[in-house]
Amino acid sequence: METFTQKPPPVMPVAGIVLLRCIISGMQPVMSHHSWRVVVIIGDLVVLSLVTLAGFAQHGTLQSGASRLAITYASLVLAWFLVSPYLGVFDPQRMSDPRQLWRPFWAMVLAGPLAGWLRGVLLNTPILPVFVVVLGGVSALSLLAWRISWWAISRRKIVQHG
Repeated sequence: METFTQKPPPVMPVAGIVLLRCIISGMQPVMSHHSWRVVVIIGDLVVLSLVTLAGFAQHGTLQSGASRLAITYASLVLAWFLVSPYLGVFDPQRMSDPRQLWRPFWAMVLAGPLAGWLRGVLLNTPILPVFVVVLGGVSALSLLAWRISWWAISRRKIVQHG
């Protein structure tokens, strides 16, 4: 197993810092559909990285090996981007409609088992059903919270400016 001889990598990736700066500084009220999609994708990646880091930290294995963490994160991201486009998660019209905020939640519920399977195959470890349920559930709830936050922030900016 790998161990860190120095401090572990920063918790907040650079993309997360950029995203937070954009939100705090106030984005332009009129964003193109492409800009919305980029911000949402970066936010999704940050949320999935935080879920992965929180899981490792919760089990006290954050410093047990960067390769396990990277494989878990990569499996989660790959599963997310394989499943989510089919549910219209990145469609700008659906992202701006509060009635469609369920889509990321259910996309991750469907992607969770795929992520668990990918992780098990890549690490050559057994796939525990409880792990798959927790990984999918926590990720789904986290993505839902992020998407609701993004929707509220983007709506507030548009209402305030125009």
